[in-house]
Amino acid sequence: MHLVLGLLIFSFCVTSAFIVPFIDMLYRLRFQRQKQKTTDAFGDRATIFDTYHAHKAGVPVGGGILIILVTSLIYALVYPAMRGLGITTTNVYPLIPELVILFFSFWSFGLIGLYDDIKKFFGFKESKFFGLRMRHKLMLQLGSALITGSMMYFWLGINFLHLPFLGQVYLGPAFIAYAAFVIVSFANAVNITDGLDGLAGGVLLFCLFGLWVLSSSILDTTLSIFIALIIGSLIAFLYFNIYPARIFMGDVGALALGAVLAVMGLLLGKTIALVIIGGIFVAEIASSLIQLTSKRFRHKKVFPAAPFHLLLQYIGWEEPKIVMRAWMTGIILTAIGVWLAMI
Repeated sequence: MHLVLGLLIFSFCVTSAFIVPFIDMLYRLRFQRQKQKTTDAFGDRATIFDTYHAHKAGVPVGGGILIILVTSLIYALVYPAMRGLGITTTNVYPLIPELVILFFSFWSFGLIGLYDDIKKFFGFKESKFFGLRMRHKLMLQLGSALITGSMMYFWLGINFLHLPFLGQVYLGPAFIAYAAFVIVSFANAVNITDGLDGLAGGVLLFCLFGLWVLSSSILDTTLSIFIALIIGSLIAFLYFNIYPARIFMGDVGALALGAVLAVMGLLLGKTIALVIIGGIFVAEIASSLIQLTSKRFRHKKVFPAAPFHLLLQYIGWEEPKIVMRAWMTGIILTAIGVWLAMI
């Protein structure tokens, strides 16, 4: 544990050293949130969003790029060094397949988000949306998620999920579709939640701590180190992301971290517990889906605004109040989810 904690601190220090020059670089590249009129999934003006978020125009977007790079580079350097020095590590699954699965999901969803960010913030508006059309984005995500689920099923033999109080439920080949659904859902849930300063990053931090506890309890060093490196980098990022934010995560970070969060839950066999641990994300995407479904089939809204954090802004809650209460809720949900996962 002391080694993994040391790597968490090292990741924090590396990210802290680079984040200010990185923010300056984003300014020079003009990789910033633009002042523009947003639309929802039906092309209607998202006037409530514009009202509460117009002041954030000009803030650099792309903090997820630094998190991905720092985590990947440190892992690539440290893990081989550990094995070369004879430091004992333990694994639940074969090392190389597990690493390929983790980093494939991390990078593939990150690249999908990066492409969308680039189109969005550099003014390529040949499509209805700022970046990729929704169906194209979902197709890319689904393809990546199906590949990840297939690797888990065929390479690692994972085909189960753990139900608290009931034990293991084996899904067979259906696990691949189940895994893809979980990965795509969490990737988009985190992306939807990333709308307020520090909201998605803070809730992610607590979720990762919960999964870190679970991975440590089964002595999966490969996964524990990966989580620790993300946590360290995410803490440094959050220092500059809390209200008022100096940098945003962007789709590149939200999609990558959301997808890999789901992959971790699947590797641990604890996706039911993950739904509890990530309850804030579940509530955010559920509110958006309810709103979109009602507009499509009933042609009217269920909520004055969606997702849920935007509804709270609409009824008068201040942004820091929403974020802090989401963090407190995230802490208790993580405690409940970890407790259920260990039953």
